[in-house]
Amino acid sequence: MATSRNYKAIASDIAEGFVVVNPLYLKPFDQESLKKFYDILQRKQNELRIEPFPYGDVQLIRKRNMKLQRIYAAIMIIKNYARERRLILG
Repeated sequence: MATSRNYKAIASDIAEGFVVVNPLYLKPFDQESLKKFYDILQRKQNELRIEPFPYGDVQLIRKRNMKLQRIYAAIMIIKNYARERRLILG
């Protein structure tokens, strides 16, 4: 796959719910691209967790948790996809 993709932007789009990761979406990725994408998703997850927790605001808490859930789901899908194809992410 072309390395001209902006993986940080894709990770943000996944967190916002604009992009859904599934095995068909991951099919054009080669091992290097998939590893880079996986690393950026983990960084995005850490960034979301580092942000201060919005105590008292239910809507902000819900929004934060949905972003974390989407990123986590994408990470798990990539892990399983790589395991099925015997690709090394680590």
